[in-house]
Amino acid sequence: MTILITGATGLVGARLVPRLVEAGFACRVLMRSDKPQPGVEAITGNILDPSTLPDAVRGVSAIVHLAAVFRTQDTDLIWRSNLEGTRNLISATKTDAPDARFIMSSTSHVYNIDNAHPGRETDAVDPQQAYPASKVAAEKDLRDSGLNWSIIRFPFVYGDGDGHLESLPRYVSDWHPAQRMSLIHHRDIATAMKLALDGAFDSRIVNVADEAPMSIYELTSLVDAPLVSRSDPLSNPWHLHVDGSLARGLGFRPAVKTVYQAQQEGLM
Repeated sequence: MTILITGATGLVGARLVPRLVEAGFACRVLMRSDKPQPGVEAITGNILDPSTLPDAVRGVSAIVHLAAVFRTQDTDLIWRSNLEGTRNLISATKTDAPDARFIMSSTSHVYNIDNAHPGRETDAVDPQQAYPASKVAAEKDLRDSGLNWSIIRFPFVYGDGDGHLESLPRYVSDWHPAQRMSLIHHRDIATAMKLALDGAFDSRIVNVADEAPMSIYELTSLVDAPLVSRSDPLSNPWHLHVDGSLARGLGFRPAVKTVYQAQQEGLM
């Protein structure tokens, strides 16, 4: 099976691609420059340049679409990358690889901040920020495309030396310390992606998370930067906490069940 991966050099892609290669998949990566990677076929192209995409998708059995823009104040770039880029890739796939399985990564940020329960795949969503809003729009385009699709919504991603957890205190200094977040280790992103590539998630939106949502206070304490303690009521107790029961029902079992396990086993 030949797979095209977009966003292969990003935080998730750089750790996923070697695991897919190790699992025996023939990996083709879309790169902005001809930068060789061990064990993969590199195609020079960009999801914002439709003319480069037919050669990238032709002959593949599946597409793993990870490319996205997140942490920037340039909302136009977010929308162009996350929505227009996805549309370009969908269009090329429909023309040049119509039978390919199209797997798109999305985010738990799509769930409404005032949800009355952990985010479920069936919840109505109306995010107000550019990143999750652009992801919701791209999800809709993929669901309406007629392709064989699946969408995996990831929560906070960490591990494998990515520095993501270590950077967390910079972004949550004004959060309530009791706010809890769902998490996923890079090792289990690969677990979920292999299930998706085997068809377990076909025509579904699926939350994938580990077994223990953690408070911001606990997470920042792990990197020696705990938030100031507070005991006032928490306004949005389910924000960024997702329900992973559908994924479990479809066969997903996280190998890294908690962030404490990752710490104990040297997987941070």
